[in-house]
Amino acid sequence: MPKTPAGKPVRESTVQMTEVVLPGHTNQLGTIFGGQLMAWIDIAGSIAAGRHARTVCVTASIDALHFVAPVKLGHFVCIYASVNFAGRTSMEIGVRLESEDPRTGIRTHVASSYLTFVALDKDGKPQPVPPVIPVTEEEKRRYQHAQLRRQSRLALKAELETKKPG
Repeated sequence: MPKTPAGKPVRESTVQMTEVVLPGHTNQLGTIFGGQLMAWIDIAGSIAAGRHARTVCVTASIDALHFVAPVKLGHFVCIYASVNFAGRTSMEIGVRLESEDPRTGIRTHVASSYLTFVALDKDGKPQPVPPVIPVTEEEKRRYQHAQLRRQSRLALKAELETKKPG
């Protein structure tokens, strides 16, 4: 396996996207389908991971996703994604979504999620990714929290492996 690339600051892979909620994105109540938000989360996360690793990255997992406020037809969805932590071949990407009322400019937090992406080489095998270099206090906090979530995910995985039948 190739050696680990030099570290990169978070700002080099940050993503900001804006989407407008169209009729095809909404349910009978005139609010966005959760699956549409999930698709935009995955796209923004994939772009952030790809920018950080400078290769194709695939979604390995998504942590619990809670929708905290509805998003109405005609509103804008502002999507922010950044790499919180990088392991050897995987990265945790944090994604935050806000709804913006186009008439007032008022923004409301609607969802946050953490995804794990794996970087792949040209043969589709996991490849090393650069470490994350957190610079701001907020980036340092997210980096530390990401390490805790990673430990929790690995502990759960190990526990479930011991519970497998056979």
